[in-house]
Amino acid sequence: MTTGLVIGGGPAGLMAAEAMALAGLDVTVAEAKPSVGRKLLMAGKSGLNLTKAEPEAAFLAALEEAGPALSPIIADFGPEAVQAWAQDLGQEVFTGTTGRVFPQAMKASPLLRAWLGRLTDLGVEMRRRWRWTGWQDGVPQFSTPEGVQTQTADVTVLAMGGASWRRLGSDGAWAEHVPIAPFRPANIGIAVDWSEPMAAQFGQPVKAVALTAGGRSSRGECVITRHGLEGAGVYAVSRALRDGAALTLDLMPDLSEERLREKLARRRRGDSLSSHLRRAIKLDPAKRSLLMEFGRPLPDDLAPLLKSLPIRYGETLPMDQAISTAGGLRFTDLDDGLMLRDLPGVFAAGEMLDWEAPTGGYLLTTCLATGRWAGRAAAAYASSEATARR
Repeated sequence: MTTGLVIGGGPAGLMAAEAMALAGLDVTVAEAKPSVGRKLLMAGKSGLNLTKAEPEAAFLAALEEAGPALSPIIADFGPEAVQAWAQDLGQEVFTGTTGRVFPQAMKASPLLRAWLGRLTDLGVEMRRRWRWTGWQDGVPQFSTPEGVQTQTADVTVLAMGGASWRRLGSDGAWAEHVPIAPFRPANIGIAVDWSEPMAAQFGQPVKAVALTAGGRSSRGECVITRHGLEGAGVYAVSRALRDGAALTLDLMPDLSEERLREKLARRRRGDSLSSHLRRAIKLDPAKRSLLMEFGRPLPDDLAPLLKSLPIRYGETLPMDQAISTAGGLRFTDLDDGLMLRDLPGVFAAGEMLDWEAPTGGYLLTTCLATGRWAGRAAAAYASSEATARR
């Protein structure tokens, strides 16, 4: 029987295994950690964002320069297909007001359990605590609890993730065995050297703001942490921030500068500045603290500062704290089926590829889509090789 090996048990790897098993291959998944889908489960703790319900062109535009290479892959398995796939696993979905799609259960664990049940029914074998250490005479080699092991297969799909969230399995160690574009953090917070009074705001959300950096703008929210600023609003402009672009914060995006000036002109006698900001424009404690942290000495006319508060930061947070990474295997080193040109029969998928997605369902959908694409291409390659040998 034709055999397939998947190295990595995240969403891309499991989808590749499913695709190969459906094509009739005898599939083994080798996962370095004690369990599969660990990053998927972590992502689902705050609500598993499966995909983004929007036209294919808009989805691909969010993937920026990787869009052309990923276009046929997303066309084959895009947002609608992901929703249908989840529903076929018994997980009903709903679409939020921003177009983000979630399972009704919100968490990832019910979907993962159903998915693993399907893979078991398809005969997929899971080998946990099998860490890939490279090739021995062209055969994948692993460090396992039973010692060094090798695993032969007719085709192999690599799906070991990027270089973030080391404790969940994505450490990028595989990169020493293949040439890659350097890893860079994506969807990452920034480090801020806070003054002592800001400690009272650690953990507080900063809601309804607009962030701008390097020509990119994001309307959303962020969180003040001990280490800096994090959250979806920051992640959306983190690509510019990792290059050192200046960051400004519009604390009142729904009010024009002139309207702010009018509201702030009506100050009650005896009101402190803090009370005046709270009464006149409903500026909450987190926003007032940011204004005091980055706006001093405060000018008489606060309106321009409220609309464009300069945020002083050091660097982005360490790459291991990033939601995802850019960098990895270059598309120019892969064929149309995501097979490595220098390693016939070896394919790659997911965050191992050199692409960058914003948060909001783009990351997971593209991992699933590339996993399915690589798995189906691997099965087709194995079939053609078998035919050629006859």
